Amino acid sequence: MIEDLFKKVKLRMGEEPVRHGGTKVNVPTDLMFKCPRCQTAIFREEFEKNGKVCAECGYHARISAQERIKITVDNLSFTEYDKGMRSKNPLSFKGYEEKIKSLSEETGLTEAVVTGECTIGGQKCVIGVMDSRFMMASMGSVVGEKITRAFERATEKKLPIVLFTASGGARMQEGIVSLMQMAKTSAAASRHSQAGLLYITVLTDPTTGGVTASFASLGDIILAEPKVLVGFAGRRVIENTIRQRLPDDFQSAEFMQEHGFVDSIVKRSEMREKLSLLLKLHNKGGNVNG
Repeated sequence: MIEDLFKKVKLRMGEEPVRHGGTKVNVPTDLMFKCPRCQTAIFREEFEKNGKVCAECGYHARISAQERIKITVDNLSFTEYDKGMRSKNPLSFKGYEEKIKSLSEETGLTEAVVTGECTIGGQKCVIGVMDSRFMMASMGSVVGEKITRAFERATEKKLPIVLFTASGGARMQEGIVSLMQMAKTSAAASRHSQAGLLYITVLTDPTTGGVTASFASLGDIILAEPKVLVGFAGRRVIENTIRQRLPDDFQSAEFMQEHGFVDSIVKRSEMREKLSLLLKLHNKGGNVNG
């Protein structure tokens, strides 16, 4: 069982050899990318030029917040909010501060979400992008505070807000402080809605736990990338609770769209154009750029 588990992890991380013409060939990860879904090996340069989407099966790999902002917002239009905000250690959790410092050095981020103001297709808006490289984008106090402030600034400036979600849920190292962020972000989203302003959620892989149970589910329009994982509890937990086998595509974006949770599934290459169109349609005053 343990050997099977490690085999699956190695397969997903591209450490297993790829079959080529019936022969196993080791793939250097710095040169090639092996799709974890269809197992096709392609040149990494080609894969990155394609927006980190597999050309064979359409698998959308996870991308960083910086990459997401670059392919989404208008050139040089992004101004970041709360860049220096950093997490404390409210529970004196052993090793937590060292983990935060290590991830900051590794990713160049101070926390698991980047927020700011920008234009998309000439339409001014507030944007937030979660980054799964930073503690699986778990929602600690700073993540909740940055998202809340993004909503509050959007409400104050009468701007729409676009949030790209990607999270493993609440951050266990902050305990109840983390769980409180669900109510705080939801309240901020509600005030933004009461002001008659547009909120677009874009679900990326994975969007789970307390993030799904709070602000990720509150968008006026909910978009998702193809085949991303969307849910609250894990599949095995649900099956063991209800004593039933779930559908194979359960918690996929396509399943969520079929059951009315997701409005539209949008390919990464089409996301910027889709967001631009939606912002224009909901902008009463026309083009606000400049």
